[in-house]
This record gives sequence, structure tokens and C-alpha cells, in this order.
Amino acid sequence: MPTPCFARKILPALLCALAAAAGVADAAPTISRLTPPSNPLSADAVTLARFLPGQRFDLQATVRPDAGQTISSVEFKVDGVSVGTISGNGVVGNKSLLPATAITATVPNAVAASLRAYSTQSVGVHTLTAVATQSDGSVVSRDGNFEVVGIVANNGRPAKNIIIMLGDGMGAAHRTAARIMAKGYAQGKAQGRLAMDTFPYTGMVMTASLDSIVTDSAPGMANYVTGNKAQNNQEGVFPDDTTDAFDNPRVEYLSEYLHRNRNTALGIVTTADVFDATPAANAVHTSNRGNGTGIVDQFLDDRKLTGLTVLMGGGRKWFLPNASNSTNPQATNGSQRKTSTDYVLPDDLVAGWGASKGKLDAGRDLIADFQSAGYTYAPDKSALDAAGVPDKLLGLFTFSNMNVALDKINARRGVSTVVNDYGFPDQPMLDEMTDKALKVLNKNNANGFVLMVEGASIDKQAHLMDSDRWILETIEFDRAIQKAKDFATANPDTLVIVTADHECAGAAIIGAYTGTGASKSNVATYEAAKFPKYTINADGYPQTTDIAGKMLIGYGANADRYETWQAYPQPAQDSQQPFVGAAPLNTYPVNAAARTGNGFLISGQVSGEQAVHTATDIPLSAYGRGASLFTGVFDNTDVFFKLGQIAIGGAK
Repeated sequence: MPTPCFARKILPALLCALAAAAGVADAAPTISRLTPPSNPLSADAVTLARFLPGQRFDLQATVRPDAGQTISSVEFKVDGVSVGTISGNGVVGNKSLLPATAITATVPNAVAASLRAYSTQSVGVHTLTAVATQSDGSVVSRDGNFEVVGIVANNGRPAKNIIIMLGDGMGAAHRTAARIMAKGYAQGKAQGRLAMDTFPYTGMVMTASLDSIVTDSAPGMANYVTGNKAQNNQEGVFPDDTTDAFDNPRVEYLSEYLHRNRNTALGIVTTADVFDATPAANAVHTSNRGNGTGIVDQFLDDRKLTGLTVLMGGGRKWFLPNASNSTNPQATNGSQRKTSTDYVLPDDLVAGWGASKGKLDAGRDLIADFQSAGYTYAPDKSALDAAGVPDKLLGLFTFSNMNVALDKINARRGVSTVVNDYGFPDQPMLDEMTDKALKVLNKNNANGFVLMVEGASIDKQAHLMDSDRWILETIEFDRAIQKAKDFATANPDTLVIVTADHECAGAAIIGAYTGTGASKSNVATYEAAKFPKYTINADGYPQTTDIAGKMLIGYGANADRYETWQAYPQPAQDSQQPFVGAAPLNTYPVNAAARTGNGFLISGQVSGEQAVHTATDIPLSAYGRGASLFTGVFDNTDVFFKLGQIAIGGAK
């Protein structure tokens, strides 16, 4: 045992040594984020980031130096082999080190090191390492992992064409309700099948995003066509720590991958505004699905990366010039272009991906630029019909989201003025748009195509708990599915899948309506519900949805609403429309709770004005080349690798 004297001499020295050691330990930078995101490697860990052989994606590390120090270099290694070193601030080719001024306040004094458009053909799980060195020579490293999923070669004939029919928000109940209304039941048997019911293979899809069990539409679509999880609000990118919504680490879309390898074409058709999450998440890379100006600019400016040949839907407000760069007051032509939602891409991203740099140009006439690039422009159904079969097609039929099927059909029947009130009385139906898109894409179809068709307002009307409107949206969507199936039957090297990005509103068929008053007592359940019988007109839609014994819908993820069990003559206001605050649109109900009528209040389970998405698994049905791969229960990212196998390696 040391004497007290000895202890008095040795303890200060020991404490000094420990303090020095602690100082050395502190004197090292930290890597707070490594991209692609990954789980720790272990025998039972799921590899988070997965790619097809040769699929491109960005490597990035967020590095924070010690106080008073700077990051002098960051090196990326794959399986211990260097794939790139970034030294000093700035950009060299496809590599960059962004200074602290570009990083969000949540990671102060950090830098972001990026290596753009990396790819490898090597199949298997790989270790990704970032090694950061700061100005005093201190070094830190961090490991992650990613997987390259192999394609079985010569596994049958590849699919030339891939058609993705995406019913936004469409769960099993939405499909069932459309069948009951469109086909009817008698003695317990459906008297017909929807087109989607006739697909021979069906599986169930898990729909979670990178950051939630409940996805929104941006990752809900992007996960299908990148093979990787995206965060809510983001499309075609991984999350990062910079303030720029367009510089996030990219991951290559199916359309880009196949266009680069096979020179395929791309078609995007939607009943939504074309800037909306689902259409954009097939071709546009951004962390903010709301940046409409930049999103639509990227459709055109990066067409050589995607092969974009057909783009149809609403959204004209993003294509019209806005010299004032303001929407307050609203531009008289309806434009909502603003520089604050546009982009200029960093040089390393441009160099790595071959992307257009972009420009902040609210005054751009994007319709004219599409026409200069060889696209035929159709502003309405009459022009669409008159266009014949052009080489490339742009159709923009409303300022924002198109009107829904119930209102378009009633306008054609002369019993509603809704589409006139919106200012666009001559809008095509989704099946008409799908038919035209297929003809254009098949015109010069040497190398095949990818076509995404979205029934967008199944979701939008389910959010509003407008049952009659979303059921007719589902029927309209099914008529478009029939067009796709007919094409695949005539062109057997085609795969068609029908699915959704998520379920919306927790919809459920609860019974039928009896009596004349709006109350719970008039909801007939079990055997009292019987079999609703709708009369279907020659146009394929019910003569009316308000019948005796009408099918009734309840919701499990609903906001407050007033319920009459009757079809509403007017839809709720669409806040995305530029002139929604002016007559006559300002006379429409502002939300579901404002549709009082003679209804009774149903209290919601969620706050706010709208029903919400749910995490419920959703059906996926497949027809054509490789359809047999889509059975069982699988993740939404698995769909991408099935599509890759079918398109590249083939399927029996």
C-alpha cells in the first residue's frame, strides 16, 4: 500500500495523464450521417439500402470537426478499397465538400462530403466506410453497408414494357366498394368483376416509409421505383443535412436505369396536378414534394435521363410564366411559378448525373419549352383527340388537380356545372388519357417503355371522406386498368401491376342506407343491408349513387364530418386551385366539416379537417410477363427488384 506521501505525488500525475488522454479522445471529428442509410452489420440485420447491379446512387457523409478545426479530406471506401477522396472545400468533378454555411442548424459547423452517381456491378452485401481527416491530423471513420441484389440472367423472356397502375390511397375496401357499385351482387355472388379483379396474381404490400409506419405519397411511390426507402415528403433521394431541397443524395429511378441501359421511354399520366407526389416520384429528385416550379422544370430539363415521352394531368399553373414572381396577388393567368420553389443544382451533381443545372426562372414559359423540345401540347380533351398519335405528348387539362369522375361524368350528362365553375369543362377521363398514352408510347417502341398511370383522387376524396366521389374515382381508375390489360393482351411482352402507395382514411363498407333521415339508426347492417343495386349507364358509371339501400362507408382514420349518406352536389374546395378564393369556387364547402346540410356530426379520431393515411397493407395485382413473381407479402421496395428481374433478366 503506498504511503500518503507517495499518493500525494502520484495522483496529480495520474489525473494529468487521464485528462490528456481525454483531450486526445475529444480531438477527433465525428461523422453524424453516412449515406446510403444502413443498419449495423449482423447475422440477423436487414440490409436497408439495396440496389440493382449498376444502379447509380450518391455517397455522402456529414462530418463535424472539433472546435477551431476544419475538415481537410473525406475518403469513401467500399469493402476497404478507395472509391474517391474529397480534399478541401469546393467541387471537383462529381465530388464536393460543402462548407458549414450550407448545412442546417441541427448539425452546426458540419460539412457534407459527396461522391455522386456511384455504382457497382458486384453482387452481395458491401461495407461502406467514410474516413474523415481534420486539419490537426485527427482521423475518424464510420462504417455502413449496402447490398447489390443480383439478377438471374436468361430466366425467361424479359418484359419490354412495364405499366404501373397506381390507385392513390386505394385499399381493399376501395376496390370492394367499386365492385359492389359497378357490378352488383345477388344471392351472395358478385355479378361481375372489375378489371383489376381479373389479374391472375395478387400479393400484399407493406407500405412504410424510411421514417414512419405511415407513408405519404412521395416515398409511397418512390419506394416502388428506386428499391430504397425514402422519408415522407421526399422523392428519389436520401435524407441529408443541407438546406437545399434539390441537392440531396440521389438514387436512380427505374425509368432512369432502364433508359440508360435500354433506351426505354417514360410515360406519366395522372388525374392530379403533375407536380404532385406520385407523378413526380417517377422522375424528379427532391426532398420537398411541394417545390412545384422546380419539379416541373426537372421533368423537361432531365428528360434525357428518364426518356420522358408522355406527361398528362393537371398542373398548368406551374407551366405558365409568372413575371411578378409572386402569388399574392395571384397572377391573372393562373401561374404559381416562383423562384423560391425552383432550383439550381450543385456542380458535382450535374457532373456525376449528367443533369441539367437548372435556373431560377419564374418567368419561364414551360409549355413553349416543351413544344420547342418536340412535344405536342393538348390543353383539353378536344385537342387531345385532335392530336392523333404524336411522337411526344404534353397534356395539361386544368390549373391544378383535375376534376373528379363524378363531376366530369355529370358534366357530360348535362346535370352538373362543377367543371364549368372550375373553368375547364372539356377534361378527358383517365381511361381516355391512358389509351392515348399507350398509343404514343407504342408508336416508336423499339426498346420498350415504363408507364405510370395514377388514379389520384381516390386518395384526395377519401381524405375528404366524400364516399361517392372516391368510389367513382376507383371505377374510373378500373376503366383505365382495362385499357392497360387490353394492351398487354395484344402485346404479351408487357407487365401490368395494379397497386396503391398506401391506404387512405381506413375506409370500410359498413352496410346499407334505409329510411330517409340522416342518422345512425338508418344504417342497416348484416342481413338488413341486403345487396345494393345500382343502375349502370352506357358510359360505365351509375345513373345515380343515391339509391334505396345505398352502400354506406365508414372510416377508421377520420376527422370530424357531417354525414347525410347522400352524394354532395359540390365537392369540397381544392385549396391547390389558383382562384379558389374567388366566385364561384369560394361558395363551395371549405372542408368536410362544412358540408352541414341535414347531416349529423360524426366525431373524428384524428385532429384537423381531413382523414389520414393508414399503415394497412394494400393489395397488388399483376398481369402479363413475370406476373407470377407478385405473390405473398412483401415490402414496397421489393417491387423494384421484381421489376428489375423481369425487365433485365426475364421471367418465365
